[in-house]
Amino acid sequence: MLTLFHAPRSRSTRFLWLLEELGAPYRIEKVDIFRSMSGTGARDPRNPHPHGQVPALVDEGVLITESAAIALYLTDKFPTAGLGPMISDPHRGPYLSWLAYYAGVLEPAVTNLWKQRQDDQDKAQYQALDERLRTTLEKQPWLLGERFSAADILFVSLLQFARQMLPAHAVYDDWLARANARPALARALAKDDLS
Repeated sequence: MLTLFHAPRSRSTRFLWLLEELGAPYRIEKVDIFRSMSGTGARDPRNPHPHGQVPALVDEGVLITESAAIALYLTDKFPTAGLGPMISDPHRGPYLSWLAYYAGVLEPAVTNLWKQRQDDQDKAQYQALDERLRTTLEKQPWLLGERFSAADILFVSLLQFARQMLPAHAVYDDWLARANARPALARALAKDDLS
């Protein structure tokens, strides 16, 4: 069985959501983490993540860390749920691109914005990110068109936590509203509060 090492109201909450969307059997191992915004918490020795962070997923003794890797691992492990296109699917390339874009572009751009350390190059990258994401969502409801995917979960989870990290556009608010209406998210949030 899958074990999700989880700290409530953290980046691991998105994987409660994904696991619920997948219908996967899993258990939650609640761990403490250091929370830099509040200065509370501490590294938990039970947490196998090399940096003491979450998410961390263990599957039959194999440790998977980092959000994009966990999303890809889980959607490949449970292909019938349809939340991650398989290799023969023409959406596979865009799916992988969005997962990598989340980790390599969105997270750094938003972190620099939040920490108020944007130079001109960072500002240009943030504007390009906004342009790419906004124009994609102006044409279609989800990152892969009509198909909701784990990539949407990664991106939307940022908006759930800090909507102000992306510019004020109705397209982002509508995307967030569509995602927030998903029953699997409600189930995940109920477990997040109980864990």
